[in-house]
Order: sequence, then C-alpha cells, then structure tokens
Amino acid sequence: MQLADATRKRIINLLKENNMKPYDLSKAAGISLPTLTDFMKNDTKNLRMDTMLHICEGFKITLKDFYSDALFDDVMSE
Repeated sequence: MQLADATRKRIINLLKENNMKPYDLSKAAGISLPTLTDFMKNDTKNLRMDTMLHICEGFKITLKDFYSDALFDDVMSE
C-alpha cells in the first residue's frame, strides 16, 4: 500500500474510533475542511507534515501513535 493510501485509511479509522466527521476533525485540528476533504478524496496526493501534526492534535494523539498502526508496516513510497 502506498503511504497516502495508508494515511487516508488511518484517518478514516480514527474518525470512526472517535465518532467524528471530517468537519469535527478540521475544527479540532485547526485546518480547513477543504484541505482535509481534498486529501481524503485523493484530489491532493500528500499532506504537509505540519498538517499531519495538526491532524494528530485534533485526534489527541502523537505522530508516533498515528504512524505506529499496522497499516504502515508494509507501506511503499509513491
């Protein structure tokens, strides 16, 4: 699986676990909803690392927690 796909799946899983919608995450993370939805729809291929940090803050987890999921065990570069 490619990194962006694994990241999308991880965000989807965390949204479900936290009973959140993309709008809720955008507000909690302090990022614009279009930034998040464009990435989730694959209109944007990658997220900046500072955006990823904000997303993690929105979920109240660390970057390490985000990327320690098994989804990233066999990730490939794009």
